[in-house]
Amino acid sequence: MRTSRAWWPPAGVLAGAGGLATSYAVAELLHVRDSPVVAVAEGVIALTPGKVAKWAIDTFGTDDKLVLILGILAILVVVFGLIGRWAHRRWWAAASGYAVLAGVAALAVLTKPTPSLIDLAPIVVGLLTWLVALALLAEWLRRWELVEDGDDPAAEPMHTRRHFFLVAGAVAAVAAAGGLVGRVASSARRRAEQSRRLLRIEGVTAPAVPDGVVVGVEGVSPWQTPNDDFYLIDTAIIRPTIAPADWELRIHGMVEREIRLSYADLVRREITEDWITLSCVSNEVGGELVGNAWWSGVRLAALLAEAGPREGADAVLQTSEDGWTCGTPLAALMDERNAMLAVAMNGEPLPIEHGFPVRTIVPGLYGYVSATKWVVDMEVTRFADITAYWTDKGWAEHGPVKPASTIEVPGDGADVPAGELVCAGVAWFQHTGIAAVEVQVDGGPWRRASLAATPNVDTWVQWRAVVDLPPGEHLLRVRAVDAEGRTQTGVVADVLPDGATGWHTIGVTAKA
Repeated sequence: MRTSRAWWPPAGVLAGAGGLATSYAVAELLHVRDSPVVAVAEGVIALTPGKVAKWAIDTFGTDDKLVLILGILAILVVVFGLIGRWAHRRWWAAASGYAVLAGVAALAVLTKPTPSLIDLAPIVVGLLTWLVALALLAEWLRRWELVEDGDDPAAEPMHTRRHFFLVAGAVAAVAAAGGLVGRVASSARRRAEQSRRLLRIEGVTAPAVPDGVVVGVEGVSPWQTPNDDFYLIDTAIIRPTIAPADWELRIHGMVEREIRLSYADLVRREITEDWITLSCVSNEVGGELVGNAWWSGVRLAALLAEAGPREGADAVLQTSEDGWTCGTPLAALMDERNAMLAVAMNGEPLPIEHGFPVRTIVPGLYGYVSATKWVVDMEVTRFADITAYWTDKGWAEHGPVKPASTIEVPGDGADVPAGELVCAGVAWFQHTGIAAVEVQVDGGPWRRASLAATPNVDTWVQWRAVVDLPPGEHLLRVRAVDAEGRTQTGVVADVLPDGATGWHTIGVTAKA
């Protein structure tokens, strides 16, 4: 890269990095949750078809959002490089390129819930940085080019190049400073974490694992899933950070009276607590997107009864702070199940990742139609009048959980001693319960396993069985029987549109 022409694309990339850094810094200084890149990323997620979203979750797991951000940044590097090339001969094309990028970011920000003009400030600052930085770099590149072409014999080549690299260093310093300022100013999460650590909620108790709920087989999932190990599925690139003092819930729509609750109002009410298992609709047969925790909160049935749903209402459209929505059957929120506005998980205030300060928990429903983290709005309505985030992507409108069972011991593909083998795992069917678990070897008869105790029908149950394996390769299958006597189906179905079905099957090799 000894000539000026080779430096036009890097100059575009450097100017682009400076603009991104300053927009990030302004977003953090003004406490705008979505910086332009984040807003665009969440816009991409919102527009992604359901099958593509499922593929991303299956392929990248919890790293899917990181992959998306890296992909957007990679595309921006290419675009910034092209803009740098355009600036060499057609400055208007470079300026137009920046304007298009700013327009895409502005559209992503303005389509978020309750946007304001202040949300556009990071985009405006970023655009101005792009234009000024590239103009300064282009000025010295053009002077360098004149020297190379002999059109400015009085200029010294080394002097001209030195000035270009000085300007490039200054732009790089601005980019680094913007990133540093953004990191220092990023106080929202720190403030939320501090308020969470200091929070004491009257009526919330520490969990005590019930007697008899474990089968005592090493390798089976712990009865209580620790907060740090509980599965995480959400669409937020940057998770909302809400201090309890700033949280408010509005219950409105087809109701006799609108209710607005502050956090203090909520936790002054009677606290209910229970063991509840949550499982994701994206969980494959034998998957790990399931966990069991001790949840504490306020029952939704009482709150909705106070609001007084009107005749004809059959749904509640829940909305998260980040704009995510789901439609929940009104009946499921008002029947005898312990549907709640949860404020604590395993005896501690909710982790931010799991919805602090308040989230919704509804036993017996998949989370995509019920478990709203950072919930701030509940509109009592009708399914005929609404759509929601995942139903717009092809998932079913109603999402009752399906019975499921897994073999956790031994592992798939394991070598085991021939003869008697202990196998074990978990089964769940929230809001109905599990009555029996059956194990099959090589397509033979189904044999009943022994079950551990459970405190209610909303939790998983551990099971244990002993099978006899002669030397050789074997297939083990498991199925559950629910509390109403129905056997878990062996028909294989994908997670889309309303949850996977089929019997979990593993292969083992028994060695003499």
